[in-house]
Amino acid sequence: MGKDILRMSQKELVRLHVIKKVLEKGISQKEASIRLGLSERQVRRHVKRIRQEGDEGILHAGRGKISWKKICENERYKIISVYRKRYWDFGPTLAVEKLEENEDVKISKETLRQWLIEEGIRSKQRKRAKHRQRRERKKHFGDMVQIDGSHHDWLEGRGPRLVLMGYIDDATNKVHGHFYEYEGTIPAIDSLERYIRRNGIPGSVYVDQHSTYKSQDRDRWRAITFGEECLSQFERVCKEIGIAVIHANSPQAKGRVERLFRTLQDRLVKELRLQGASTQEEANKGLQKYLYQHNQKFSVEAYSKIDMHRKIKGIKLSEALCLKTKRRVRNDFTIAHNHNLYQIKAYTPDINVEVRERINGRMEIWDKRKSLKYKKIAPQNRVKALT
Repeated sequence: MGKDILRMSQKELVRLHVIKKVLEKGISQKEASIRLGLSERQVRRHVKRIRQEGDEGILHAGRGKISWKKICENERYKIISVYRKRYWDFGPTLAVEKLEENEDVKISKETLRQWLIEEGIRSKQRKRAKHRQRRERKKHFGDMVQIDGSHHDWLEGRGPRLVLMGYIDDATNKVHGHFYEYEGTIPAIDSLERYIRRNGIPGSVYVDQHSTYKSQDRDRWRAITFGEECLSQFERVCKEIGIAVIHANSPQAKGRVERLFRTLQDRLVKELRLQGASTQEEANKGLQKYLYQHNQKFSVEAYSKIDMHRKIKGIKLSEALCLKTKRRVRNDFTIAHNHNLYQIKAYTPDINVEVRERINGRMEIWDKRKSLKYKKIAPQNRVKALT
């Protein structure tokens, strides 16, 4: 018995046993083909080889031979060297994409993964249990968009820490985003405007209960004072342009955007590194380039081809996409706002006026009819104002 016989699989041993019965005239070739699930022609080939080569004839002729597809050691060394130098923390899937895109090297992700394990660069990881999706996707593009901010060192110390305001459509997985210095009302409104001007007005947005998106105690106090509905600035903006706001009760409820951030914190960070981005402006340019490729690769087709985004036509976005705060006019026609005092130059019969703060930083004071002229009172000419 040859050495290869000792390394036979159970399937090969069973096949050898049945073919020997054919040689001993115990069963016919037709019966052997039925038992083994092979064609009679294949059974005849096995019979012929075993007669000529003995028991080892049952083994595949390619066993022990080097595949003509095998990559030579020099090429393997070069690929591993490039990986260590530029893509040392990339996963096999992303590394293979970048090797083909930037280095003109084509290799399968499984081959690269095995090489990295053999080199001790990566370890074997057990796959997690498959995620079971409980809630069905929305059927139309624009039915619902999940929104959240991701605080992360996106530039890996090369620049300031930024917050990514991320948007992901529930039906198609299409992603939109923009980097800001912080997560707050102005970034939320500005990113919403960017999304609307690109895609249109969505039917609803799915957000968490962060103070940016949901009214807090101070909003309730102001609502009682001025007899208004208790809404945060973001909720008010959405109401004025006809977007329903849905608040998630847990991070798991908005799992789609949470999983998106895990992907971006891996792939986008490395893309920005390869581009050498070190400022907020460069990060946003790199983000738009990355999102174009990301959406082409990871977006899915919606159940329906109907786009549910509404057109902007007929809606004055500039009137809604700003901060609006009610202020009482004092007897000397001054108002206090953000610890500053402002003198209204024009006469207004209204007791309450509305302060509008634009995204670009410009401030306006409105009564019910028009914008009022005003001037800021210098600190040395005013007392400390309470807002």
